[in-house]
Amino acid sequence: MAETTTEETAGRRRRPVRRVLIGLTVLAIVGGAVVYLNKDTLIPPQEGCKVATASGQGQLELAQAANAATISAVALSRGLPERAVTIALATAMQESKLYNLDGGDRDSVGLFQQRPSQGWGTVQQIKDPVYATNKFLDGLVKVNGYARMPLTDAAQEVQRSGFPQAYAKHETNATLLASVLTGREAAALSCVVHDPAKTAAAASLGDDGKPLPGPADRARREFGKLVTTTPAAPAAKDPRTVLALSPQSGPTQRQTGWALAQWAVSQAADLGIGQVAFDGKVWRVDRPTEGWQAAGGEAAGAEKVLVTLGTKAGD
Repeated sequence: MAETTTEETAGRRRRPVRRVLIGLTVLAIVGGAVVYLNKDTLIPPQEGCKVATASGQGQLELAQAANAATISAVALSRGLPERAVTIALATAMQESKLYNLDGGDRDSVGLFQQRPSQGWGTVQQIKDPVYATNKFLDGLVKVNGYARMPLTDAAQEVQRSGFPQAYAKHETNATLLASVLTGREAAALSCVVHDPAKTAAAASLGDDGKPLPGPADRARREFGKLVTTTPAAPAAKDPRTVLALSPQSGPTQRQTGWALAQWAVSQAADLGIGQVAFDGKVWRVDRPTEGWQAAGGEAAGAEKVLVTLGTKAGD
């Protein structure tokens, strides 16, 4: 038998190690390629809402979008102009970043950081976004010529903030958001909701084939707070379509419809809304990357805003 040198023995030991390292490197490269090629399917789209128009775009968290849409809806239900919506949105952006805060400076709470000690209402009242918005607008409409004033001056007349110029920096974003939430910009708000449990629960049907009363009643109640038109019995084949809102007739009918439709999209996570259809377009919670698409079937020519709870099985 030939004698083996120490150097040859060491070389043999290194070769298996080298082969293992090469194998691991190849696996790492292949594995990396698989992750890279499939990253769009492995990583879900980010939860939240997107605003996109020809003049600008932006991102909002779900809670921010829902609160912003409520502010706009309250102003519209009072017949106030888009400028009032812009001022209110800019104010809430500065005071709370569009979150319904539990606290703040001293005893301030809510979207507009209103203070119970200063006569704005109780904590419970101010924490209601509809109430808080109405209280802000009550003050705004008392400001003579507010629609023609610099935004920060109009907001300051209501808020009496220690930083009177702070509202001005939000005017561009508030103007963009107001153009969408008032319906002037159509099909411009789309949301991604990661928790389908709410929409699935909302789609639960009773023995009669109709939605169980909880989610449906809550959806109608929330619309009733904000919408001046009367919800009609939906003429829809899908029993989960619980609202069919007819915008008031006239030159602003389409804009009002889009304001209602985009408000509904912003509330999808909270109310369990799975589909909104209007003006030949449809948004669906189970197709988050598609946004508003051309509608087919009964929704294609709908003049009403059709709001459907839960995801539509079989589609």
